[in-house]
Amino acid sequence: MTSFAPDSIVLNRKLPLWYQVSQSLRASILGRSPGDPLRLPTEERLAEHYGVSVLTMRQALRELEDEGLITRHRRRGTFIAPGARRGAPVRLLGSVDAIVAQQSGMATELLEHGRAPVPADLAEHFPDLPEVATYHRLRSDKDTGEPTNHARNYVRPDLADRIDPGDLVRWPMTKVLRDVVGADIGRITDTVEARLADPETARLLEVPLLSPILHYTGVTYDTDGRVLDVAVIHYRGDRFSFTVTLEAT
Repeated sequence: MTSFAPDSIVLNRKLPLWYQVSQSLRASILGRSPGDPLRLPTEERLAEHYGVSVLTMRQALRELEDEGLITRHRRRGTFIAPGARRGAPVRLLGSVDAIVAQQSGMATELLEHGRAPVPADLAEHFPDLPEVATYHRLRSDKDTGEPTNHARNYVRPDLADRIDPGDLVRWPMTKVLRDVVGADIGRITDTVEARLADPETARLLEVPLLSPILHYTGVTYDTDGRVLDVAVIHYRGDRFSFTVTLEAT
């Protein structure tokens, strides 16, 4: 049986290696195509692939097993769970690669894009601009078609001129800004809070009006501290949770 082939990533040594590896594997698993092999390589081969120890690899796999994405069988190996749901925790992440991994693995529809005045509640982020480029996307489970979140991005117009809207169907905005536009991303600040679904969110996510949702705001800065993009995402409350892991050093 041909085994699963994970993507490669550049590991950030300032972050827990097991976490970065688990997020990379998670993105590869959720982004696989129908008919792709379900069997993962051995722990040793995965450890070699990522350049980490076998112990680190085992910790990463344990995270995916706890999430229900894989099953592990003595002597038989490790397999992707065929019925694994693609909803997963929204996490406080510590690297751009980890954020890209978190946002991957769903079917994405670009609902609309264009230019608009800077929203009043975002004016502090774009004090030098009268308008921004806007992109509105709906993400759904690739298997069931069930909507999971909808996102609006507000991007500096000079950067938007270099964005192909089609790329936003294939990749997260963070990846497009960094790898396609060539933006020099310095940091991303995330805020997550509980809210109730407004009429638009209830309609798009197919949930009852005023049902609980997770409201995420991500502000992307360049290395000079200038805001490049503000992402506002509404997640279904019954498909996502918010987890923070603090490493004691």
